[in-house]
Amino acid sequence: MSSRWESAHSVSSGLTAVLDIGKTKCALVLLDDKGEIVVTRTRPCSVVKTGLRFPALDTVETQTWFRSEMQALGELKARLRRIIVTTHGAALAAVRDDALVFPVPDYEWSGFEELRKNTDQSFDETLSPLLPRGLNLGIQLDWLEHHHPELMAEVEVLMPYPQYWAFWLSGIASSEVSSLGCHTLLWNPHTQDFSNWARTRAWSSRFAPRRRAWETLGTVRQDLADELGLPRSVQVHVGAHDSNACMAQYLRNWPRMTLVSSGTWAVVMTPGSSTERLHPSLDQLGNVSVRGESVPTGRFMGGREFARLCAGADPYLASMACVEHLLRRGLRILPGFESQGGPFAQMSGEIWLDGRSFTLEEWRQAIDPAERAAAAALYAAYVTAWLIKRLGGFGPIVVDGPFAKNRIILEVLAALFPQFDVYASDDSIDGTVRGSWTLTRWTEPGMSGPRVRAVTVRKSVAGPLLYNFERWPGHHSRDAIIDSYEHAFGSALMRQSRPAYGAASTGAAFQGWTACRVPLSISTR
Repeated sequence: MSSRWESAHSVSSGLTAVLDIGKTKCALVLLDDKGEIVVTRTRPCSVVKTGLRFPALDTVETQTWFRSEMQALGELKARLRRIIVTTHGAALAAVRDDALVFPVPDYEWSGFEELRKNTDQSFDETLSPLLPRGLNLGIQLDWLEHHHPELMAEVEVLMPYPQYWAFWLSGIASSEVSSLGCHTLLWNPHTQDFSNWARTRAWSSRFAPRRRAWETLGTVRQDLADELGLPRSVQVHVGAHDSNACMAQYLRNWPRMTLVSSGTWAVVMTPGSSTERLHPSLDQLGNVSVRGESVPTGRFMGGREFARLCAGADPYLASMACVEHLLRRGLRILPGFESQGGPFAQMSGEIWLDGRSFTLEEWRQAIDPAERAAAAALYAAYVTAWLIKRLGGFGPIVVDGPFAKNRIILEVLAALFPQFDVYASDDSIDGTVRGSWTLTRWTEPGMSGPRVRAVTVRKSVAGPLLYNFERWPGHHSRDAIIDSYEHAFGSALMRQSRPAYGAASTGAAFQGWTACRVPLSISTR
């Protein structure tokens, strides 16, 4: 177990602890009343073997680490006023008599695939596509009931993972909508209640009472407070799913907006737009915000595809002059370069420049690093913009994460959406941590807005970029696939379940794809 910690200047205000539990790393962050970091400590997360068939999350190890780090805070503990937990999705805890009935299953375990093919749930009802492995919580529950009915019979209360941690801290059980509505197949965002499947299987009645993410459940349980040397008055908040915690800080200022949250995945969330535009074959779904409304969401592996196209080049070598030069040379990058998700996951990406195509290895060897970095940024911005348009996103557009530090991605987005304000996060603190801290003060007046900076682009550059984007083959190829599906299977069926890419549909997709492979003439007037 490794630990890292940073200390800021000593201040006398009260402190808020944010426990951010991700799939690969968890962090304990202490912030003061101004939202500045005082302490950060981290550890890698792991998956552990169990005596059951499935592996589990390292919940016990994380609790031990949390205890150790809290005890080591010394005099800072006396200043602690609030604790909130945020975690990844697709995880739940089953509790009886204040203890776990079985370890929290790891959603990446391939064994959950066994019964997935027999699941027939309506995308129209849940706005959740059928996802691999255990990414749908309902699939996990179905598997557990099938293989471990004796354990499921012992369960008194089910809780999403963030609320399990709040329960461990406070002793009070709860559930919360941003976790219940995170592609679980258990939630109907239209009625803001459990799905028919959850009711039919009697899972809905076993979930803990619903509370708002920002609500105070109570104080840290007395035995834990005494063990850790904490004030008994420390408040424990309900907590939220991590992506929705990140979005919460922006929702306070912009009820209708578009958030681009970037990392390994680039996730586009468009609160305020219609869910009617969602399409399960495009890896789109309806998330649920901490306020309970549906949030149309799309994603692609933006960070990973960006790295593939950079091919080792330093992203900061890119310049807009380089982008303009590449466009004049007929640059075309056809998606996609990663098969694990996103609207173009079933397609093989291609790179064209100066009238010839390049493999990724040829691209790395023959093209200047600055040009590779510029092309990668242009591609990432184009796919992001395609998702925003497909989801019907509103302005302002806010970019968070690594993309917020890439000037080319930002300026291309500003050029492609001249009707909207485009902002980049200017916050040195991780968006999930900042959003969680905001939730602990959700109902307080006078909260300052998110820390962002405006993005602008020269008009002389905006015109060619917009012209090129409107003729980007990615538009026509993916739309051709959608049209071919709906022609073959009917639009109603398309909205019922995530379709598999069979031989017939692949042929139709190929025809639509190749029809777009024509040279583009780029005018820079």
